[in-house]
Amino acid sequence: MVVQFLISGFLVLLTVLPNAAWAQIQRTLSGTVRTTGTAEALPGATVAVPALGLGATADEQGAYSLRLPEGRHQVVVSFIGYQTQTLTINLTRNQRQSFQLAGAGNELGEVVVEGRGSLQQKLQTAQMSVERLTAKEAKLLPALFGEVDILKTLQLKPGVQNGGEGTSGLFVRGGSADQNLVLVDDALVYNPSHLFGLFSVFNPDAVQSVDLYKGGFPAQYGGRLSSVVDVKLRPGNPEKLGVSGGIGLISSRLTVEGPIKKGKGAFLLSGRRTYFDVFTRQINKLNEGKDDYNPIPDYYFYDFNAKANYKLGSKDELFLSGYLGNDKFGFSSQNGFNFKFNWGNAVGALRWNHVFNPRLFLNTTASVTRYEYQIRNQLDQFAFNLSSNIRDLTLRSDLDYLPNDRHALKFGLTATAHRFGTGTLQAGSEDGRLALGSSTTYPGAEAALYAADTYKPTQKWQLEYGLRLSGFQSGTDHYGGLEPRAAVRYSLTPTVSLKSSYALMYQYVHLVTNSGASLPTDIWYPSRKSVKPQRSQQVAAGISWLLGDGRYLITNEVYYKWAQRQIDFKDGAQLFVNPDLDSEFLFGKGWAYGNEIYLEKKQGRTTGWVGYTLAWTKRRFPPQRGTTGVNNGNTFYPTYDRRHNLTVVVLHSLSERVQLTGSFVFSSGQATTLPLARFAFQDLYGEKVAGVPVYPQRNTYRLAPYNRLDLGVVWKMRPTRWIPEADLTFSVYNSYNRRNPYFVYFDQVKDEQTDEVIRFRARQVSLFPVIPSVTYNFKF
Repeated sequence: MVVQFLISGFLVLLTVLPNAAWAQIQRTLSGTVRTTGTAEALPGATVAVPALGLGATADEQGAYSLRLPEGRHQVVVSFIGYQTQTLTINLTRNQRQSFQLAGAGNELGEVVVEGRGSLQQKLQTAQMSVERLTAKEAKLLPALFGEVDILKTLQLKPGVQNGGEGTSGLFVRGGSADQNLVLVDDALVYNPSHLFGLFSVFNPDAVQSVDLYKGGFPAQYGGRLSSVVDVKLRPGNPEKLGVSGGIGLISSRLTVEGPIKKGKGAFLLSGRRTYFDVFTRQINKLNEGKDDYNPIPDYYFYDFNAKANYKLGSKDELFLSGYLGNDKFGFSSQNGFNFKFNWGNAVGALRWNHVFNPRLFLNTTASVTRYEYQIRNQLDQFAFNLSSNIRDLTLRSDLDYLPNDRHALKFGLTATAHRFGTGTLQAGSEDGRLALGSSTTYPGAEAALYAADTYKPTQKWQLEYGLRLSGFQSGTDHYGGLEPRAAVRYSLTPTVSLKSSYALMYQYVHLVTNSGASLPTDIWYPSRKSVKPQRSQQVAAGISWLLGDGRYLITNEVYYKWAQRQIDFKDGAQLFVNPDLDSEFLFGKGWAYGNEIYLEKKQGRTTGWVGYTLAWTKRRFPPQRGTTGVNNGNTFYPTYDRRHNLTVVVLHSLSERVQLTGSFVFSSGQATTLPLARFAFQDLYGEKVAGVPVYPQRNTYRLAPYNRLDLGVVWKMRPTRWIPEADLTFSVYNSYNRRNPYFVYFDQVKDEQTDEVIRFRARQVSLFPVIPSVTYNFKF
């Protein structure tokens, strides 16, 4: 019934669209906006006719469509960081006109200010709670070990918290790390982190842009509660062969791109690998045989991106994207102990783009995703393997229809077949005399149908509204629900807009983690039996204000989010190879609310942003299933709750060849649980006394505030015959050597004469001191 209602509602909507208001004969001007030379799409570029007050914004493929009256029109095409192009067109029929924009001349200035759309466009759209970033912007910022990281750059935006020192996980508006929907060219990525969370899996050389949605989610997105991270890969250069890369302290990367057939298609291949293991293996080899030597663990990661596109004709184009990445950690001792820990993603997507006419577009994507986690342990002749995995096959189709300049309709469907390997155990001796094994797998099917419309009744009002119908089935268990979405913008003046949004989200798959384990556990688990899908609702309201002739944008947003059926686990929960994992779950509620203030500047020699967030995040798990719940059923703050968070990012073009960059971060200390006191416990004979810790309620203490200043210099080198473009990027991570807390433990303080413990002393462990680095980047 719900599906029939959606379809019939759409048919009614299409029949009542206000076409009659147009007295003159209307024609369609359409095409693409791309860069000169590389022919990369410029999503967010503006194609406008100022005399009529009409305009259109290019989509993710750089395509635009604009409905105009017959006659001569002066068309202005613009994009921040590129030269504006003006063209007079005599429109007597539906016409296709593509544009190529050249860089603004100052190349360093270009990469600083480039973004998906101008500040004016951000002001005018109804979409709020969105952060947009290009890889070129991220490459300019100082980075840990010189390794640029897209997700860590997103942590510099308001409303986004990190999980602590040295992690790249995103905690958006009070949501946990598994509540982020991470897409690469419309294909799902389950674990977006390398090196236990220190770096993300996104190679910046292969990334074109990243959109982060924190609220007001468009109807085409679903399956997670807190955010959407939509990553688009570069399509490659269709004009000429090019090679680029970089050599850093811990990793190197190489990218090759060029035409498949000039003017018809292009390819891009990009790879990256760390070389920790090259040095640690040599150190271990030099110390081999020493009795008092503890070998250094062996670790490296690699990732590989590929993308190709080919035009089948004027109306059809194919895109093929792929990602493969793995982390490999190993430790071998001299007494026969051998430990290996591997995890990684494999993603592939094939997309077909079809243009029915200048106002009707179809994108259909088939994708496959696999994430695998494996631990192998061997001691002498005995070994065991412990692993989990998830595999997805997804078909997604999105239809865009632009009936006129007041409506932009979008509707589609998606279907995913899941296979959850929640635990596989294999153990035995190498000679085969002893062998045992166990595995637990579940099937799952997820589907959604959505419809949405962007409606501009007047110049002052813009509405975005939609409805998503989603459902999930695992075995005989099935769930579903309606997910309404809405956003509205009202322009008080040409420089001031008021915005508001609402979104309801369902999450049908859950990440099973055990923070008390010595190594992270990654098990994705479906909704089934008593494990119902998580649900959240979020409302937000804000004001956007352009200042300084459009050079500055100030936004102030307040939000409130409440979530049901949040998940935690019993103390001592058995997570691996448990056929009744449902019994280990505890369920509760969550709340998050706050205020985000953001100042952004995208033009001029000095650009950057300042963001401040005041926020609260709370959880409550009442007594259930024979337990006292979590924290005795009392409300508590999770570890990623931060009351205050301030970020300052500055990029200054000192000259045509030198760029200065800096970023400052301050946030409240991480919530943690520390012993309140200790009581003496004696053995049976009263001889040995041990101090047993007494813990208060969960997370009642705060570690010291976190703050850090990173500095960087990008020096563009003079071109040579062999390498026309190159630069040296110098960065200093944690420049004033702030010892930020990683965790706190307690030392025993003993009496020097009696050797008895007289007190306990708290000790702080810090992860990263000041770290200078240099990276050489080249392109030819």
